[in-house]
Amino acid sequence: MGDEPLLQKARIQEDIESDKGIGVNDSDGDGPVTLILLFTTFTTLCGTFSYGTAAGFTSPAQTGIMAGLNLSLAEFSFFGAVLTIGGLVGAAMSGKLADIFGRRGALGVSNSFCMAGWLMIAFSQATWSLDIGRLFLGVAAGVVSYVVPVYIVEIAPKKVRGTFSAINSLVMCGSVAVTYLLGSIISWQKLALISTVPCVFEFVGLFFIPESPRWLSRNGRVKESEVALQRLRGNNTDITKEAAEIKKYMENLQEFKEDGFLDLFNPRYSRVITVGIGLLVLQQLGGLSGYTFYLSSIFKKSGFPNNVGVMISSVVQSVTSVLGIVIIDKYGRRSLLTVATVMMCLGSLITGLSFLFQNYGLLEHYTPISTFMGVLIFLTSITIGIGGIPWVMISEMTPMNIKGSAGTLCNLTSWSSNWFVSYTFNFLFQWSSSGVFFIYTIISGVGILFVIKMVPETRGRSLEEIQAAITR
Repeated sequence: MGDEPLLQKARIQEDIESDKGIGVNDSDGDGPVTLILLFTTFTTLCGTFSYGTAAGFTSPAQTGIMAGLNLSLAEFSFFGAVLTIGGLVGAAMSGKLADIFGRRGALGVSNSFCMAGWLMIAFSQATWSLDIGRLFLGVAAGVVSYVVPVYIVEIAPKKVRGTFSAINSLVMCGSVAVTYLLGSIISWQKLALISTVPCVFEFVGLFFIPESPRWLSRNGRVKESEVALQRLRGNNTDITKEAAEIKKYMENLQEFKEDGFLDLFNPRYSRVITVGIGLLVLQQLGGLSGYTFYLSSIFKKSGFPNNVGVMISSVVQSVTSVLGIVIIDKYGRRSLLTVATVMMCLGSLITGLSFLFQNYGLLEHYTPISTFMGVLIFLTSITIGIGGIPWVMISEMTPMNIKGSAGTLCNLTSWSSNWFVSYTFNFLFQWSSSGVFFIYTIISGVGILFVIKMVPETRGRSLEEIQAAITR
């Protein structure tokens, strides 16, 4: 009896492999990139764009909000931090929302919170409405950060799955940069109103895009799943093989009723959960929020011109995000993660050494440029790999029957770690400007070993093959 679950999982893998002969012109999930697939991805990424505008809003809006509403620094700091509180709330409900209402339904809920949040901020006359609006944006961001990568992974053909997922990081960087630019030339009220535009695009688009075929199949709506898959792959594509693979896998999963939180700790899911949580902890505790939230403080302390540093960093992140899109399906997730983690470690080491030499009065003339180089190396590691690939892999590896619970756990881990790093950075930076970056270096060094030893390669394989293999 104790071996029965393992035998069932092995049978799933055998069934998938035995289906290789099905279909005439199908290419095993390597369907064409159709207009409806592009439109669905665009609609989905409107949620990511909204998340980016929320993250970038406080920097250009700070002066105007504090003067216009007579806020103290403490009140404005709370306004900025409440986004993370909302993110934790959204993260806690993201998995269940996506399981119960579907990927498209969960995006609709997120969009409603986002629209309400921006309108409350735009028309705020008091602190309480400003904070509630920001809280709503956080809830939307918490849901989006899980649902968007899951949805994209489930609808994209496997040959471009990594590329489509990597666009998520590019959109995030681009939306922050656009918010900085607009915020420097218009008032914060107008910026909040303009930020509703992606919400409107997403709201309209949700009426026309298909639901995830895999979610439909998991919920017994096989015919609807095939219709959705045909729309995504195009009318001239033979989906028989891919549809049969999805159907067979979901039928076998019906024998497993585990989808509760405690079932995540079942030994057969240990590698999925370990890799997912490990990558997100590495991403956050390696210093992501410290660099992105306090970039200006780092440049100011080193003596590098703040405006120049932020501008160049934004350009470099955008360019390297495009590079990540091009190479993710060529070189694979694991290879990029290994390179990115090494760069992450190197960037923090250079930054830490720069401040260490500054503290001892050594090579002080080189501190600004060496710090700048360290920061650029670290930020490049985020955009080419460690920023987006963890969520891509979580979405690829996690079986449908635990995806909601696992997604909630991973999302909560990410947002909690985000809050911890953003909260502690200033204290650590004051304690030791070099020490905080050496801590990040050590964590990143451990992360290199973790990626090499634990992370599997998922490039070029169907979701069903990945999930059946990793849970055997």
